[in-house]
This record gives sequence, structure tokens and C-alpha cells, in this order.
Amino acid sequence: MGDAPKSAYQIAMDKLAARDKAEGLAPRKALTAKKKDEIAEVRSFYEAKLAEREILFKSEMTKAPATPEKIPEIEKGYATDRMRLESEREQKIAKLRG
Repeated sequence: MGDAPKSAYQIAMDKLAARDKAEGLAPRKALTAKKKDEIAEVRSFYEAKLAEREILFKSEMTKAPATPEKIPEIEKGYATDRMRLESEREQKIAKLRG
């Protein structure tokens, strides 16, 4: 009987541990099931927020042909909101990872 195959998560953690060791960094802690669930919840929340913002952007763009001078403003607002939401998501995930 052989060993059970490693999960993708464990393979990734092994690669990160090898890289950290080569760079002289402290080993990473494995995530608990609770932390994984919390991270998944944060990702899900922000994916919904990003989808909501994209729907709003598309709605604004359908109205834009009547006012073409507003298109760059709409695109800039969308890009700014998207970057803000993605940044918030990554910060919260980093905080959960500890």
C-alpha cells in the first residue's frame, strides 16, 4: 500500500516551504479548516461586490452613447472601484492568513 496522493493545497504549501527555506524565511503555517472557510467567505463576498459593480458599469455604459464625453469618467470610476475592492479583499485575506 502506498501513500495517499497529496492534495493541490499540500503540494503548493510544500513548494512555498521550499522557496521560503531557500530565501531564509520562517516557515509558513498551514491554514486550519476554519481559516480556509473564512478566506472563502471573504472571497465570495468580494466576488459578489465586483460582479455588482460590473453590472452597474455595464448599465452606465449602455446609457453613455447619449453622452459620449462621460465614457472616460465612467471607465475611470469603474477601474478605481475595482482596484479598491480587490485591494480590500487581498488585505482581509492577508490579515486572516496572519
